[in-house]
Amino acid sequence: MRNTHLRLTAIAVILASIFTGCTMKTTTTTPKGVSEAVVLQTLEALRAETPQIDQARLERGIRQAANLWREEDGTEEEFKVFAMEHTAKTPAERDALFFSLSRIMERLNESADMLTVELLKPTQLTNAGEPTVADWIMSGYSSNAHLNDDLFANKVAFLTILNFPFYTLEEKNTLGREWNRQEWAEARLGDVFTERIPAKEVAALAQAYADAENYIADYNIFMGRLRTEDGRQIFPDGMKLLSHWNLRDELKADYSEPLTEDKDGRLVNEKQEMIYQVMQRIIRQEIPACVINNEGPIWYPYSNRVEEADGQNTAREADVRYQKILDTYHAMLQVDQYCPTRPTGIIRNFEGDIEIPADEVERLFIQLIGSEQVKTVAAIIKERLGRDLRPYDIWYDGFKSRSTMNEDDLTAQTRALYPTPEAYQKQIHIMLQKLGFDKESSEYIAHRIVVEPARGSGHAWPTLGHNEPSRLRTRIGSQGMDYKGYNIAVHEMGHNVEEVVSLYMMDYYMLHGIPNTGFTETSAFIFQQRDLQLLGYGKQEMNREATLDVFWGMYEIMGVSLVDMRMWRWLYAHPEATAAELREATTQIAAELWNEYYRPVLGEDNCVLQAIYSHMVNSPMYLPNYPIGHIVQYQLEEQLTGTSGREWAEKYLRWYRLGRLTPQEWMRQAVDGELSVEPILRQIQ
Repeated sequence: MRNTHLRLTAIAVILASIFTGCTMKTTTTTPKGVSEAVVLQTLEALRAETPQIDQARLERGIRQAANLWREEDGTEEEFKVFAMEHTAKTPAERDALFFSLSRIMERLNESADMLTVELLKPTQLTNAGEPTVADWIMSGYSSNAHLNDDLFANKVAFLTILNFPFYTLEEKNTLGREWNRQEWAEARLGDVFTERIPAKEVAALAQAYADAENYIADYNIFMGRLRTEDGRQIFPDGMKLLSHWNLRDELKADYSEPLTEDKDGRLVNEKQEMIYQVMQRIIRQEIPACVINNEGPIWYPYSNRVEEADGQNTAREADVRYQKILDTYHAMLQVDQYCPTRPTGIIRNFEGDIEIPADEVERLFIQLIGSEQVKTVAAIIKERLGRDLRPYDIWYDGFKSRSTMNEDDLTAQTRALYPTPEAYQKQIHIMLQKLGFDKESSEYIAHRIVVEPARGSGHAWPTLGHNEPSRLRTRIGSQGMDYKGYNIAVHEMGHNVEEVVSLYMMDYYMLHGIPNTGFTETSAFIFQQRDLQLLGYGKQEMNREATLDVFWGMYEIMGVSLVDMRMWRWLYAHPEATAAELREATTQIAAELWNEYYRPVLGEDNCVLQAIYSHMVNSPMYLPNYPIGHIVQYQLEEQLTGTSGREWAEKYLRWYRLGRLTPQEWMRQAVDGELSVEPILRQIQ
């Protein structure tokens, strides 16, 4: 899975999600500042002057521009003059304008991103020195905060709207079936200017995101300082695990540990049980503040006692986790007031960013987690483990080929291959060739990926222009890249390859990227599925074991996503909530979802485990992208099964050169079908 994905917290991406999410519908009501009479006069004059113009598009552009025209932009007469002068009169004139605006957008995006990358290096990379207080302050700076204001002030925004108006999601999914590539790119240009949000509100939201990210980036637990209730140390000295990613991955790695009998007579894995206890303390905010990112104190997670704190306050963390979520919510509320047609972050996220309505997303998820197939797969896991299932078996990892292999041996191999980020970077083109990319395309892609040492667990930072590389940030210890880090790096590399293909191999800049973040997660999953193949252990593709693995992964992350979605619904229903009230509500939401869909196969009443994901803190409503990515992954993997290496790479390149169509249209062109869980449900018997 994608493990921090600061792609989300890139300032340019934050801004894009704000601006494209606050969409505006075409209306016949009189917009403030421009009367209906002037709108009609303008339309009549343009129709008389250029009868050959597409009349529906002309009216759409005039009305959308009029809706956003403000007193400070000029008088009504000045609006009419501007529209008359700047509406493209011929196809050639409109084409020239399209390519000019595309170039401008790329340069603006790229330059802002380059500045953001440089400013964030001290807080995100280990080779940039220790961050100072100035670096932490600047980590929340938005280099693009005033850009929207500037482009409305100089009228470039109005020039764009007049000639390349906005189309709703429904219109894109219907009209788009007949559009050619340039028409799709023009529609995406129409998504850029749909609302006017003050720069201070944009900056405030960016700051809230950055503060939450900085909080999560240093949320480490020193496992060697944990003790069982009888005083035993069961994790090695120096083991430092970031929540939640590294805690979860260590739990997955511990399935090979011997079982012991607990006080209730159950066969359990002692290490996994302790990690489970740590996670619950974090979720409920019972964790002592002094044990977070601190190698000093001894902590007994079961009783929550702390020793050797050397005078430090051993009180609990005091709801900091939930306060960070609240801070982002309050900043989002300020943006909401400028988005009258999509007035909540929930609507903007799903209908504007993901481009799948929230109700449809929830319906897909519940169809799978409530299916009878869950019991079938759970029974297989129980038989393999030889014990009753525990809540943390939601992360059971035994369907992967590597689960039968000794992880220490794999770590020895990855450390020898990748002692430094530079060593990994030098091997990217070779790894791509192992998957079937030819020499030319593998070197072309690899040349545009830079590997850098991350402070966090790792992430992919995308390129927004042709003069910048895609950045693979990975965590490498002093002894080199262990297997867990390698597995994450291969996942991240899947993002990087998608980012390069969907920009550098794209026919139109305005189509660069993918329909939503779930589709880049698909690329990451496809690569991660083949991590052992890249180490030389033979071809990996979608067989029964892989299908079971993807299904169980969907079952896990769909529940996590639903907790996140329902938490945000609760927030919008309780705008005056305190951090403590949010904590109680979140744990209740998690427990209720668990009891309905997870307790029947994993046991334990009122389990809150699915509220552990750090994305809930630093990446609002990002989590649904993962299960969407898994759904797409399975449908694509069906197409890849049985293909030769070269055919595999050709299919991959064809898919990811489709660009930023809507999810429905992308799937139609890629697999001649819709986004659905039915294909994988049919395979689970």
